[in-house]
Amino acid sequence: MKSYLYTLSIIAAATLAMIFPEPFTVIAGFELKNLIVPLLMIIMFGMGTTMGLKDFEGVVKNPRSVFIGILCQFSIMPIVGYTLGTSFDFPPEVAAGVILVGSSPSGLASNVMAYIAKANVALSLTITAVATLLAPLLTPALMKWLAGTMVEVDFLKMMVDILKMIILPIGLGLLVNYILRKQAEWLNRYMPLVSMIGIALIICIITAAGRESLLTIGVALVVCTLTHNLLGYALGYGMAKLMRLPEQDCRTVSLEVGLQNGGLASGLALQMGKVATVGLAPALFGPIMNITGSILASFWGKKPTEVPEAAAAEMT
Repeated sequence: MKSYLYTLSIIAAATLAMIFPEPFTVIAGFELKNLIVPLLMIIMFGMGTTMGLKDFEGVVKNPRSVFIGILCQFSIMPIVGYTLGTSFDFPPEVAAGVILVGSSPSGLASNVMAYIAKANVALSLTITAVATLLAPLLTPALMKWLAGTMVEVDFLKMMVDILKMIILPIGLGLLVNYILRKQAEWLNRYMPLVSMIGIALIICIITAAGRESLLTIGVALVVCTLTHNLLGYALGYGMAKLMRLPEQDCRTVSLEVGLQNGGLASGLALQMGKVATVGLAPALFGPIMNITGSILASFWGKKPTEVPEAAAAEMT
């Protein structure tokens, strides 16, 4: 139940924010939405402390799988996001939020789910690391291309925002990990908990800020977000299979495509000044992807990754 406890706690917190939005909007005159970027930076710093050069070894050892994973990551989800966002009768800024989720890189959740699913964890870490490094260029470019008519997208500003919110704290985390090494073990022990609390707070703040919009389009946006997430898994897995990747790698690509960095999307929505509209889809995507990801990973975790010899002989 531990893998579901975090997800259930996020759902409970988001529900509380819907019922009692005031404590998650302003406290003593301070707007809590201003905490989103600092919280995201703390989460990304924690990610950096758990990373090292070994996370990029997969580029050399398994370049084909890494390339396919990155290609799927930045093609399937943005295009599906655009298709769904424009198919539903959403206000332009809400539709842009769906595209923003799709244009973001994968996050920490994909690495955890890859472990549970008995997928290729090393490949998952490499794809996440490379996708994160490419995000400052690809995420603004995709948003400008797909959502430029729905909301104003400043390419350079968004690129700088991603560098500030993602690359800088991850770089500091890598530096701390390199300098302190064994002395930084306590960070590896406690940063996941800090990250989980940070993500829950971000979701609560955005839910409270966008409460009125959610009450109007909530059900439709949930359906849209769930569909986006599930299609990411299915199309990512299908594309990997089509490219004849091993089963472990197929599972990895599926999870990397379906599980997005909703925290980054939320931070960008705030920097755009539209957290109550563009930020709605990222806020919903977090709890939804944790539920579906946990279920899919647990299902795969019980299934063998190798084709039995007898079945393999029949296939050939």
